[in-house]
Amino acid sequence: MTNQSTKPPVWFWIVTTLALLWNLAGVFNYLLQAYATPEMMEAMPKHQREYMENTPAWVTVCFALAVWGGTLGCFLLLIRKQSARVVLIISLLGIIGQVGHSFLLSNAYDVYGPGGVVMPVMIVLIGVGLVLLTRKGIVSGWLK
Repeated sequence: MTNQSTKPPVWFWIVTTLALLWNLAGVFNYLLQAYATPEMMEAMPKHQREYMENTPAWVTVCFALAVWGGTLGCFLLLIRKQSARVVLIISLLGIIGQVGHSFLLSNAYDVYGPGGVVMPVMIVLIGVGLVLLTRKGIVSGWLK
């Protein structure tokens, strides 16, 4: 029995490339947060600075898993590897941990207001979408 793969449609490449760029933007934001200088922290509004200073280390780990996993997962999608599924599931778990902390265990809503709900919801939806895309890629034979 041969292990044949089917060529993905053009939209797969477009979506995967955009998702990689999205996750690279997340990596950039992670690096900005992880390596924020005291001057950068002082430039923030007080309530945002205090929120960041009081964020537990495990949430930062979730953030790292989310963005680095998402980036690696999208790269694996671009080279058509089934292992993207596991990596993107780990990324999604990181997203859920980070967003769960924001909405359930902290005062993020008070700090960022109703507008601060849109981005986390969008991030969760994109994470779920990437896991579903990987599943479709496996079922359709696009990924090896």
